[in-house]
Amino acid sequence: MKTCLVPHTLILTLGCAVLLPSLVRADQGFIEGASATLQARNYYFSRDFSDIVGPSQQSRAEEWAQGFILRASSGYTAGTVGVGVDLLGQLGIKLDSGSGRANTGLLPADSDGKAPDTYSRLGAALKLKVLQTELKIGEQTPNLPMLTFSDIRLLPPSYQGASIVSRELPGLTLQAGQFRSGSLLNEAGDGKMRAKLGHLPQLGGDAATDRFNYAAAEYAFNDQRTSAAVWYAQLQDIYNQRFYNLKHSEPVGDWMLGANIGFYDSEEDGDRLLGDIDNRALYSLLSAGHGGHTFYLGYQAMFGDDAFPRVFNNVSPLGNEVPTYEFAGADERSWQVRHDYDFAALGVPGLTTTVRYIRGDNVDTGLGFEGEEWERDLDIGYTVQSGALKNLNIRLRNVTARSNYRTDIDENRLVFNYTWTLL
Repeated sequence: MKTCLVPHTLILTLGCAVLLPSLVRADQGFIEGASATLQARNYYFSRDFSDIVGPSQQSRAEEWAQGFILRASSGYTAGTVGVGVDLLGQLGIKLDSGSGRANTGLLPADSDGKAPDTYSRLGAALKLKVLQTELKIGEQTPNLPMLTFSDIRLLPPSYQGASIVSRELPGLTLQAGQFRSGSLLNEAGDGKMRAKLGHLPQLGGDAATDRFNYAAAEYAFNDQRTSAAVWYAQLQDIYNQRFYNLKHSEPVGDWMLGANIGFYDSEEDGDRLLGDIDNRALYSLLSAGHGGHTFYLGYQAMFGDDAFPRVFNNVSPLGNEVPTYEFAGADERSWQVRHDYDFAALGVPGLTTTVRYIRGDNVDTGLGFEGEEWERDLDIGYTVQSGALKNLNIRLRNVTARSNYRTDIDENRLVFNYTWTLL
């Protein structure tokens, strides 16, 4: 994969952000309902490692970077088949890094272990719409249970291919697609897709593919409070996967109760580039909300000989997966308790907190002993409500994660997000 900055891409990305409003106004017949935003993201990321497990002996990863994400979306031309275009431009700028503390996922790492000063991507997608069915071809940021939108670092990953979504019948959503390449969240170029099993990326050898295929049907009913979904995905020649999901929310007096239950069934595919894969994953996440409080209780279980597979380097919607530990090791069982609070209930709108604790055990480590791990997360977020900095979002994350079979982590993140509406 290419990780260097293409200077003219940088210029074009920022130029589009400035010129797009005037271009759209000059041609009102081309787009009706066009939109464009430019998001600025300032990201500080620090991880301290102890009891290091694995070949890497790096004890600290710490970087600071500035990102810009341009999203522009057209409407559709008139006629039976509406035609439109989406644009995605991304730019990352190094503010602070070093060869001994790189690899945070914010920035690429060159062969010498150092991060380049800048990196960028620019892509577009053609979209066609007939009634309530939309086809997109080109650069996309999908958010699927099998390929979740992983916006957890400076820039989100993107994929290149085709997708179709149809909502012709009330409550029923049908989807299908094929992606031929992917752009990692800290890379400038695109290339073949690889897998991750549990917490271990499978980056070596020839275990890469240029086909990710998927299809799904989801039906929402009961005034949209209940939904059931069936998904199929294939990372060709590596694994295929089925996913079954049921969600429900129920008001009970002043409370809002919720349930999210999912089951994945995964196995090797085609040429078996990673060998045999045997995993079944069950999760349940129950919630109860009252006033500013939302309480969660989660249970997650892995079955089979292997850890949970997914496309590298995406997260998954597993109930107990968080951005630090996945709790998806072979045969692992894990529990979660979580509390969210919205301080608007106390007259402080914009301020939110999340406290979460997850404990896992019964991991088949292959090392002759049972793996155990736990993680504690504290997230604080605030969105400025008025004044010159209105809508500036500030997020602070503090994590402590411990394990007897993988590297311990102490982590801090500080993120500033501000979005300008250009159209």
